[in-house]
Amino acid sequence: MDINPLANPKGVKLLCELCQMPAFIQCQFCKVTYYCCIEHQKADWVGIHEKICDKLAFLRQPTPFLPSREEREKRMRQIAIKKIELIEMTRTLAQKMLFEGKHEESVPAAMQSLRYAIDVYGVATIELVPSYLILGEASIGLGKLAQAEEYLAKADWTVLKTPDCPRAIKSKLYRNLGLLNAAKGEFHDALTCFADDIYHASEEFGTDDIRTAGGYFHMANVFFRQGKMDVADSLYRQVIDIWHEHLADVIKARTPSEEEEAMSRTRVLGPVKGMFDDISSGMDEAQEAEAIQILNSIHDIREHQTNRRPEDLAQTCHALAMLYFVFHDIKRAKEYGRKAIVASDEVKDDDFSKSLVEFMKLCEKQGTQI
Repeated sequence: MDINPLANPKGVKLLCELCQMPAFIQCQFCKVTYYCCIEHQKADWVGIHEKICDKLAFLRQPTPFLPSREEREKRMRQIAIKKIELIEMTRTLAQKMLFEGKHEESVPAAMQSLRYAIDVYGVATIELVPSYLILGEASIGLGKLAQAEEYLAKADWTVLKTPDCPRAIKSKLYRNLGLLNAAKGEFHDALTCFADDIYHASEEFGTDDIRTAGGYFHMANVFFRQGKMDVADSLYRQVIDIWHEHLADVIKARTPSEEEEAMSRTRVLGPVKGMFDDISSGMDEAQEAEAIQILNSIHDIREHQTNRRPEDLAQTCHALAMLYFVFHDIKRAKEYGRKAIVASDEVKDDDFSKSLVEFMKLCEKQGTQI
């Protein structure tokens, strides 16, 4: 919906959601968001606005008159909760898009998270750092390294001023600094940063946690770019081991036992359709996107290696098969399961072969219930 800035009430300046320039277009749905041009409106809609349009309508509407103090305090608490929910939602979606390689599309969501983080927590607080890191990573992906340095410098300075900064945030900061140095071709500095990332993640989550695996993966990528394949391979192997164990545990914990299946079959209504529907990844959207990116990247490397170890490709394929299984993508789960079986023909490991057979049976069982 077009608007005329000259028709705005005195002292009111409507600015573009993306660039903060004078706005000429209003969102026809929430009617509280404005843009300087149709291109920025489309970019914001794709990036985040479609998902938060109704939330912004609530947060940005004029405050109604409330006669009692209790009502006003209640509304303030509701608004604060909604803003925090919006911050978490936009950060998760922005990070998800980064893992999917959608750097340009991630910026509106990241900017929205930063805007509301400043509103809720203040200008120079540790709660702003995750948004700075996402914007920094997006800038690296877009090749805007000077802009990335600005965002990461703000994050670094805030972390330095916060003595009790959580290790999880320090881990992400060093990971982004490592990505920046790798993009600049400064591999030694990149490896130092990834080592710090792994240290803080290990202290916070453990050395074999999926949240630590990202540091190993990016460190491996640096050695890969340097042509040091022995080191890169060992790190990729560690990443696959971590994800393989995590996904196997997820499936084991959420798969009905034989006794539970027997009880289901004896119910009056017969077997429950979609018995495995409650199998979930236990990850948020960003972690799921990270898993897809990391495991597929390593799989592509393994497939094109001429001197690869057969067990490396087999285990990578098995990890991908389990990943798609917990996503309820049975077609892909079977595809990578079959690839793992073919690759495992050269592997003399009876336990691994048995686990693959059991997994394929599980896929068949799940497939009959869809």
